[in-house]
Amino acid sequence: MARFHPLQVTDIRRDTRDSVVVTLQPADGAQDAFAFTQGQYLTFRREFDGEELRRSYSICSGLDDGHLRVGIRQVDGGAFSTWANEQLTPGAVLEAMPPMGSFHTPLDPAADRHYMGFAGGSGITPIMSIIRTVMAREPKARFTLVYANRQISTIMFREELEDLKNLHLGRLSVIHVLEQEAQEIDLFTGRIDADKMKGLFTHWVDPVSVDQAFICGPEPMMLTIAQGLRDHGLTDDRIRFELFASGQPGRAKRPAPVQVADGAEACEATVILDGASRSFRMPKRGVTLLEAALAQDIDVPFACKAGVCSTCRAKVVEGEVEMAVNHALEDYEVRLGYVLTCQCTPLSDRVSVSYDH
Repeated sequence: MARFHPLQVTDIRRDTRDSVVVTLQPADGAQDAFAFTQGQYLTFRREFDGEELRRSYSICSGLDDGHLRVGIRQVDGGAFSTWANEQLTPGAVLEAMPPMGSFHTPLDPAADRHYMGFAGGSGITPIMSIIRTVMAREPKARFTLVYANRQISTIMFREELEDLKNLHLGRLSVIHVLEQEAQEIDLFTGRIDADKMKGLFTHWVDPVSVDQAFICGPEPMMLTIAQGLRDHGLTDDRIRFELFASGQPGRAKRPAPVQVADGAEACEATVILDGASRSFRMPKRGVTLLEAALAQDIDVPFACKAGVCSTCRAKVVEGEVEMAVNHALEDYEVRLGYVLTCQCTPLSDRVSVSYDH
């Protein structure tokens, strides 16, 4: 089971007015635990005013870069992101879980693929990892990035993208779409909508040539882009999402005591973690499996609590549950019985979930 490990901050680079790129070094003996796949993220934890707060940030390094980096954009009211942007310094030690996430596809050095990436704001961070890795490990591949921002000054990795484009001439194309600044081509001014997707595939990109598309950003933008891709012939198996957990509260809340109802409203729940089983009673309504486990002081993994990051993924081995939201699991994972425990409530009188699968 994934556990937190210390990471030393070796460098912090100011990227935009409200974002930083943090370079991290695993402690001796933990290097293997932080071997990552392009597009994955790290979950950090830190105490604020005596309460633990967890946040996930995507790795922006390529597999061959030789370092581990994450990009952190400051969010209004965000305790962790504000602290990281204003107070974090080289030499500090952060606690993080090993890399997680499935926002990637297998690499094939012999493949002649055309990838597309669509990013909004800090959604560029996992796509940067994918671009850098694909350019290095798939020498025949091409990549077209469509990157939406408010204005030029808010573009993360602007210089790095330009350097990559010059290094991989003819293989990497970058299209900036700016909401608040006019550009020479009207198509690239404003928000990405259905008309822009149509114009993009009419004048700039042959949709038939696209083998795989990656989308990372706010949900409304992602839904619009995904529908545009489908309208131009891409099937769902060629579209991968990484959604922002924008609903996360700024500060953590202590687990509230779980009031267990009797009779038909109660469930006998079992959590399997690190080979050990813990059982407890919980209500069938109003409390998720994750909340109930945390209230029992069980150290189950979690991060966003919004059905986005998949850190709390577990397998149902007995009983039946219902997920309110699922933005992280693939259809095949759901068919195999995996759930997001932060979104699960019991339907049966007995439920058992395993975090060890």
